[in-house]
Amino acid sequence: MLIRNEAPGDAPAIAQVVTEAMRLLPQATGTEARIVDRLRQSGALTLSLVAEDGGVVVGYLAASAARIGEQGGWGLIGPLAVAPERHRQGIGSALMAEAIRRLRADSRGAALVGDPGYYGRFGFRAFPGLFVPGCPPEVVQALPFDGEAPQGELIHHPAFGLDQKE
Repeated sequence: MLIRNEAPGDAPAIAQVVTEAMRLLPQATGTEARIVDRLRQSGALTLSLVAEDGGVVVGYLAASAARIGEQGGWGLIGPLAVAPERHRQGIGSALMAEAIRRLRADSRGAALVGDPGYYGRFGFRAFPGLFVPGCPPEVVQALPFDGEAPQGELIHHPAFGLDQKE
């Protein structure tokens, strides 16, 4: 398996993997592939990683710039998706490890909204005072690279459609 940057022509395969993977999640909105398209179109993807096996896209991870409160320099991870038939094969873990490695080079930390049981394996955790309106506090998580606890609202790119400040 190869983890690489998205290449021209990958968008349809990425959309398919994201859509199929997200269908399995109860919190999925069905808009996740469109979020990736909007991030791509606006030039907001700081990372767009593909997991490829035998020439087939089997996983995807996006990261975009985010803020926590007034503090910029955060990398927001999401979506992370793996083709359903390839779950539990380490693909998501490989994508996440590569994303964290790359984000460490120029980010204050990484943040996401997701399952604490899964993302806790990578060092993500909830922090008192870290929030996204309407989200349970335990799913709003961060991995600060400097060890400093983040405080404030996790501000996503407008492509996520959360009607938040830029």
